[in-house]
Amino acid sequence: MSLEKIIAIAGKPGLYNLVTQTRGGFVAESLIDKKRLSISVHQNVSVLSEIAIYTLEEEVPLREVFKSIKEKENGNTTSVGHKDGKDKLEEYFFDILPNYDEDRVYPSDIKKVIQWYNLLHKHDLLGNLDADTKETQNKDEEE
Repeated sequence: MSLEKIIAIAGKPGLYNLVTQTRGGFVAESLIDKKRLSISVHQNVSVLSEIAIYTLEEEVPLREVFKSIKEKENGNTTSVGHKDGKDKLEEYFFDILPNYDEDRVYPSDIKKVIQWYNLLHKHDLLGNLDADTKETQNKDEEE
């Protein structure tokens, strides 16, 4: 499964797998507790494949950040938790993305990235990050 089918819903914890589309929105299943819920088109939803992290030069797609974390952690969960202190989180993020923009990437964003990475790792959804990168590059080249 690629990041194209994984979403974050504003005001709801965790991540959701996009199950099916309905007339007024779609049905999503929580990765945390497997409960399904109906999401209307009026709710604020973010697809993980569309999220990027600000750096001083450009925006780096979230899948690239996940790839850096995966390489740093040798395919394991992160050595820091999303509940760790601000300084520890920022130090960790500098290790994986040294040029991230401190003014536009908040500690709450870093917490989300770490929490999402660990959740995706737990459900074995990080194995195809290279494939996602190649698919996106091919789409960009076609346009």
